[in-house]
Amino acid sequence: MRHALAVLISFSSPVLAAEPIVGRASVTDGDTVVIRSTRVRLHGIDAPESAQLCQDAAGKTYRCGQAAALALAGRVGEANISCEPRDTDRYGRTVAVCRKGDEDLSAWMVSQGYAMAYQRYSRDYLGAETTARALKRGLWAGTFDPPSDWRRAKRAGGVETRPEMEKPPAAAPAPVQTACAIKGNISRKGDKIYHLPGSRDYDRTVIDTSAGERVFCNEDEAKAAGWRAARG
Repeated sequence: MRHALAVLISFSSPVLAAEPIVGRASVTDGDTVVIRSTRVRLHGIDAPESAQLCQDAAGKTYRCGQAAALALAGRVGEANISCEPRDTDRYGRTVAVCRKGDEDLSAWMVSQGYAMAYQRYSRDYLGAETTARALKRGLWAGTFDPPSDWRRAKRAGGVETRPEMEKPPAAAPAPVQTACAIKGNISRKGDKIYHLPGSRDYDRTVIDTSAGERVFCNEDEAKAAGWRAARG
């Protein structure tokens, strides 16, 4: 009887029984990484989308989605990370708590103002968000649409509006680290081309992970995956 109960529990709780996903990560956006072809959504946070724009403390528009992705990539670097599965989202991604050593990467992203606590699914990082907001870090230095609102407006085809937020004293936005910042783009013809920071088309290249595009840490990694350098 005990054996039958144990079997029933093991089959009814696949996520709880899942082994950690460990390895070097490629960052696709501010809350998603890929480890050995497994797409992992960071638990409990919501970062700006790749194409999303925000305003800094001076009212200047900047690519906050790209800044979030670069910040996460810089924090991860080339180290192995360990992700403990919690769930699977509607896009088939594994939702997990990911750590670099003892550091919870979701907590770091929220504490630095690169992402919000995703309260719809978890309140684990609400304290970190409160601190980041009080200190005017990252997104909180200026004004922005919560990522979920931005996605909703985009789906509806409406005009995106920024919520009213307290304007802080003029201050430079938080610096963005540039490790793992090579953009692997796929052209309409199917050509896999990577763009280095500072290259001609780098700034206007937006990565669409749903189309198989991704971010690389170095050129050797990009070439090994089948991408070639952009010409010109």
